[in-house]
Amino acid sequence: MVEINEVKEGGHSREHRTATHTHIKGLGLDEYGAAKKIDGGFVGQNEAREACGIIVDLIKSKKMSGKAILLAGGPGTGKTALALAISQELGPKVPFCPIVGSELFSAEVKKTEALMENFRKAIGLRIKETKEVYEGEVIDLTPEEAENPLGGYGKTINHVIVGLKTSKGTKSLKLDPSIYESIQKERVSIGDVIYIEANTGSVKRVGRSDAYATEFDLEAEEYVPLPKGDVHKKKEIVQDVTLHDLDIANARPQGGQDILSMMGQLLKPRKTEITEKLRTEVNKVVSKYIDQGVAELVPGVLFIDEVNMLDIECFTFLNRALESSIAPIVILASNKGMTTVRGTEDYKSPHGLPADLIDRLLIVKTLPYNHEEIRTIVMKRAKIESLLLTPQALDRLAQIAMSTSLRYVLQLLSPAGILAKVNGRSEITVDEIEECQVLFLDARRSTKVLEDSKGYL
Repeated sequence: MVEINEVKEGGHSREHRTATHTHIKGLGLDEYGAAKKIDGGFVGQNEAREACGIIVDLIKSKKMSGKAILLAGGPGTGKTALALAISQELGPKVPFCPIVGSELFSAEVKKTEALMENFRKAIGLRIKETKEVYEGEVIDLTPEEAENPLGGYGKTINHVIVGLKTSKGTKSLKLDPSIYESIQKERVSIGDVIYIEANTGSVKRVGRSDAYATEFDLEAEEYVPLPKGDVHKKKEIVQDVTLHDLDIANARPQGGQDILSMMGQLLKPRKTEITEKLRTEVNKVVSKYIDQGVAELVPGVLFIDEVNMLDIECFTFLNRALESSIAPIVILASNKGMTTVRGTEDYKSPHGLPADLIDRLLIVKTLPYNHEEIRTIVMKRAKIESLLLTPQALDRLAQIAMSTSLRYVLQLLSPAGILAKVNGRSEITVDEIEECQVLFLDARRSTKVLEDSKGYL
């Protein structure tokens, strides 16, 4: 007898992969838009979070399209975390496209083309279609075979009989052999809930009927209730795409039967630029759909980190793109003060952005963290990484962060956890922290080591 035991809630810990911003769940604001002291993975940065909360409200009410925000602050003050929190607040249906300034300098396409591509990825289109569908639980699935017209012993599928049942009644359908192929691809069997589009004949398996969800069924299935209403009905289907998806779909050549088309399909597709003419045509069709009420434009967010890495050509292009009738919300982030604008020789400007672009921006500042905030951040990060710290070790890390940086301290956590295991401890103590400090240098000490060693070279 095979032993099968139920795992109780909390009795089974799963390994989670942690990234730099795994702990960020939202902006952590109350119903009045005021920042809670510690919430959503955030600690401190109250003014910046409240400002971003207003931006989220503007985006949701569609009053922010074509505008830009600059998150300005030192390294490790939470600029990227704020941008990610904005995307969390907007939800999965609003496109969020994060890039780094240096990404645009690609060998394959022009930097302005790469910038425009990311602009289009950040603009969504919600298409609502009313389709005629046949929906229900499969009660009969019988392929009708016929003699193969080409001779031989094989049989061909002439048509397929599908019986569908809803809470209101049943209907038997006689379907084309091509639809039977779709049914096989979706692995449909009796007891599954499916819907068939009347116009295209495409088949979608929704799940297994909950009538089959018995206590003896060990299959990891998604059970769905029996559909209501008639088998044949009109259903509204919502599809979310980005403008870049439409550009790509229209730019891809529909290959013919000639040898060049076949060769093109076999070879690795090379990234090519999409012409301005094509984008204009796509925009026309999109505008037509919006006017007809078939589609709705969803301006998303384009986040450009290290924006000071862009050059003067990109900035002028960005200015023009922001004025376009179809534009996303652009969030820029920079940790530079007065610095030379890239691509110019001696033109210095705040944050490395030209003056005409800065005038367009709403600037949100991020401030350095104090001792208590750093202590809380380290504690939260240790919890995410399943590490235990003694209060003295926590204080020591906060003290080190004040003289070095928050990022340096957070990077010491994992190695300190390994040293604690080696030393046979369940908690990280001050000893492990100090040993990690000796093994891994911060920027200031590593620079001093190299400067001191110059005399020996």
